[in-house]
Amino acid sequence: MEEETAAELLQRYRRDRRVLLDFILSGSLIKKVIMPPGAVSLDDVDLDQVSIDYILNCAKRGAMLELSEAIRAYHDDTGLPQMNVTGSSDEFFLVTDPESSGSPPKRAPPPVPLFAPSLSPSPIIAPSPILSSLAKSLSMESTQAQELTVDDIEDFEDEDEVEEVGNFRNRRRNPNEAVDLVLGLPPFATGITDDDLRESAYEVLLACAGASGGLIVPSKEKKKEKRSRLMRKLGRSKSENVVSQSQQSSGLVGLLEAMRMQMEISEAMDIRTRQGLLNALVGKAGKRMDTLLVPLELLCCISRTEFPDKKAYIRWQKRQLNMLEEGLVNHPAVGFGESSRRASELSQLRIILAKIEESEFQPPSAGELQRTECLRSLREIAIPLAERPARGDLTGEVCHWADGYHLNVKLYEKLLLSVFDTLDEGKLAEEVEEILELLKSTWRVLGITETIHFTCYAWVLFHQYAITNEEGILQHAIEQLKKIPLKEQRGPQERLHLKSLQSKVGRGEGFQDSSFLYSFLSPIQKWADKKLGDYHLHYSECPATMENIVAVAMVSRRLLMEENELPMQPPSLTDRDQIESYISSSIRNAFVRISHVVETSSSRTHEHSLALLAEVTKKLLKKDESIFMPILSQRHPQATTVSASLLHKLYGNKLKPFLDGAEHLTEDVASVFPAADSLEEYIMEVIASACEEETAEVYIRKLNAYQIETISGTLVMRWVNSQLGRILSWVERAIQQERWDPISPQQRHGSSIVEVFRIVEETVDQFFWLKVPMRSTELQSLLRGIDNAFQVYANNVIDKLATKEDLIPPVPILTRYKKETGIKAFVKKELSDPRLPDERKSTEINVLTTPKLCVQLNTLYYGITQLNKLEDSIWERWTRKRPREKSIRKSSVEKSSSVTQKETFDGSRKDINAAIDQICEFSGTKIIFWDLKGPFIDNLYKPNVSQSRLETIIEPLDLELNQLCDIITEPLRDRVVTSLLQASLDGLLRVILDGGPSRLFVPSDAKLLEEDLEVLKEFFISGGDGLPRGVVENQVARVRHIIKLHGYETRELIEDLKSASGSQMSGSRSNLGADSKTLLRILCHRCDSEASQFLKKQYKIPRPTA
Repeated sequence: MEEETAAELLQRYRRDRRVLLDFILSGSLIKKVIMPPGAVSLDDVDLDQVSIDYILNCAKRGAMLELSEAIRAYHDDTGLPQMNVTGSSDEFFLVTDPESSGSPPKRAPPPVPLFAPSLSPSPIIAPSPILSSLAKSLSMESTQAQELTVDDIEDFEDEDEVEEVGNFRNRRRNPNEAVDLVLGLPPFATGITDDDLRESAYEVLLACAGASGGLIVPSKEKKKEKRSRLMRKLGRSKSENVVSQSQQSSGLVGLLEAMRMQMEISEAMDIRTRQGLLNALVGKAGKRMDTLLVPLELLCCISRTEFPDKKAYIRWQKRQLNMLEEGLVNHPAVGFGESSRRASELSQLRIILAKIEESEFQPPSAGELQRTECLRSLREIAIPLAERPARGDLTGEVCHWADGYHLNVKLYEKLLLSVFDTLDEGKLAEEVEEILELLKSTWRVLGITETIHFTCYAWVLFHQYAITNEEGILQHAIEQLKKIPLKEQRGPQERLHLKSLQSKVGRGEGFQDSSFLYSFLSPIQKWADKKLGDYHLHYSECPATMENIVAVAMVSRRLLMEENELPMQPPSLTDRDQIESYISSSIRNAFVRISHVVETSSSRTHEHSLALLAEVTKKLLKKDESIFMPILSQRHPQATTVSASLLHKLYGNKLKPFLDGAEHLTEDVASVFPAADSLEEYIMEVIASACEEETAEVYIRKLNAYQIETISGTLVMRWVNSQLGRILSWVERAIQQERWDPISPQQRHGSSIVEVFRIVEETVDQFFWLKVPMRSTELQSLLRGIDNAFQVYANNVIDKLATKEDLIPPVPILTRYKKETGIKAFVKKELSDPRLPDERKSTEINVLTTPKLCVQLNTLYYGITQLNKLEDSIWERWTRKRPREKSIRKSSVEKSSSVTQKETFDGSRKDINAAIDQICEFSGTKIIFWDLKGPFIDNLYKPNVSQSRLETIIEPLDLELNQLCDIITEPLRDRVVTSLLQASLDGLLRVILDGGPSRLFVPSDAKLLEEDLEVLKEFFISGGDGLPRGVVENQVARVRHIIKLHGYETRELIEDLKSASGSQMSGSRSNLGADSKTLLRILCHRCDSEASQFLKKQYKIPRPTA
């Protein structure tokens, strides 16, 4: 009992499967069904051996169904395990033996019925598709064997050829690009499809061709030729091109055959239509074929027997009836007049059409009778409706059944699609000019004008471009758009006609009136606007295409604006405004994309997203400038400026929160600031190069500048100030720890200066390692701080020096000659002067020995030489770091306040040189007046010149000089030795002019003094190894003059002093070239009673005390 129940259930499943398949195949789900060889209808096909998956895939793709391929797919799939795609993953079926398949699943498979009817033969490996189809047509469990006739081969070849062309086209198509490109026309009420329109359009074409005598029915010779072509095709490779029928036929006949192939019309349908149209003219002498009511005449002249099956005839008849309803009722070219009449005629016409459909489902005799009566009634109503005059024609001159809007343009669109190559839809057919000329014959029937033709043709070409992306098609579309006449170029009748072409299209909850031009051009313009609204995405690799799309957008926009068909846009919106909208939209979209990419990649690279975004934004602007702006600038001269300004704003919006939160020089700041500043600088360069200087300044002023340099400068200034405070504290610390000992015999300077330079150079290095943008203001601040640090260092060095007054003893009081003075001075030392330095000061002076003073000099000299190197290094690095002059945004204030290299460290140079001079002077003075005070200042020329010559101090002086020269650096040697020479001469003058009462001179001493001066001079010249002779001579000259005065007699000196005292009021010197003070001092040291009496009488100078 269970076995019988399972068998009955299986049989019921088979019956249900056949019913569902029959419904799918006979309905509108499948575009076209191609029978296998030997089969006339579905009744001849074993539906149990048809692959359901194959059929459903064809239905989803909207492709034609070849049943032979579906049968082969069924047999190929029978060798595979059965799959259950609707249940859970726990359900499964096994074809193999579970025991030999490894470990079993957790759930056992369902039991297999004991009764398993043979549903299909065992799988076989199919041979070639054609031979397989032929074999299956002979042995497919049909009730009787079918013989494969030549006519069957004809039909098979024709369908295979159409299918091959369709497959090739599908490989070329890119339908996703045309999804948004849809005509703004309402759907047809009868539900007619594109295939219905295509077939009806071909019937219109045949009728119009027949009016010119070009309509013939193919002869037997053509069939034989076709059979031979099939045989050649069976033996050729699939990759070879199909031979075009137009190459074998010429003239109108060949052209119609080519269009039949390109419109995918089967030969059987072509022959039926031709024969029907020719039969319709029988008995109608003088009637043009293009004035026939074609659907009605074909219904009357083509019978059921001319179709391979009833379903095909019913579909064909349904199409003809729908065309009559759409052309005469729903979209009539001529109105019905009174509303009551219209309603009655409409109701009557629809009843007749419905009865014609019903007649096919009645018994043959009754159905044929009803059909004949309905066709007669239909003719009585339809012919008067179709032949009413319209647009200036006469009654019966034009049959108005296909020229009502918008049926006519949809039919004409299908005709225009035949201009494309059969095997390459991206190219126009070679016969395109002949095809277009032939299509002009349909203008009368379809009510096409020149404007309508160019508009429809432009639409067809552009739609085809959207599918194929072929540039040539796009160029042709632009040409047709430019050929559409403007309103003033159209005649008054055409203007009225176009104005009447209106349709209502659903828009949201209501309907909107749509004109002809708006319906066809608005989708083109919206599609172009959408693509150009993100041209970075769509045209990065093909800028030439973008240029053409811009042309399409501008031409269609101009036409629509002229027709006032852009109600959503203000009338003042110019082409430049539209270009700006493209730039704004595309830049924003591209910026959003790169922002998402940067946010993703920054986490991997560990770099701040704003720094990466700045670099990517700069690349985007470069690409925009080089690829897209040359195209857009043709219609908007400032397109580049608009693009750069918008990018500046978009990045600025992202950057602002970061700038507001920046308070210190962090790693993120050092990463983001340079990238943002570089981007802004590049944007300004782009703007400056894209327009004139004045215009560029206007655009740049409109920019909301990032103020990177200002914010960065504030942060850098904080850092610089903190570093300068650190430098100053380090300088003070280094000075306090300095002992003024040379680092090494080769490096005879102190260690403190090295430490100071080390900290300064570290600070400079850190300053230039700061990658943030900075102005010269920050550099000036750093340089001033360094300059101040070295000034502080130099001043700290000389702060420990004693003054000259501390080193040089006070000048003794002037006294006149006393006879006992010389003897007493010789035997009794002079009392010490109470004004000598105290003990603490003396200790400080003694600590600064000659070697230490030399180290100080060497240190200062090292500082000034290293300062020059530091200065050169800073300016070299600043030149490399500083970008080229920002002439646009750099203010005149900044230019005027910029620091120059010449004045960088002038303050520290001046202070260091002054310190060197001061130490040199101190060193010479200390050696003569402190270190050699005893032999030189105190005892030279005591008790007289002859007994105490200068030669006695040459040796200690030479020791001091050698000690000095051994340590002092070579560039400073002459400088410090010159200071020693000056101090020696000052000491000599002190001895001979202010030597005190114990030093007395006579005129004869002048010669000895002259000799001593020569000794001192030659000592410093040192045979050419010392100071230059000229320098020494210049220094010695002032002392030689004083010595010369010592050689004059007392009377001469007194007379000269008198004359000098009288002439001193007028500012002139004495006859001997000396001033009164010098003469007075010489007389005070003159060992002569005459001089003593003169000084006593004239100047009241006392004698020296005991």
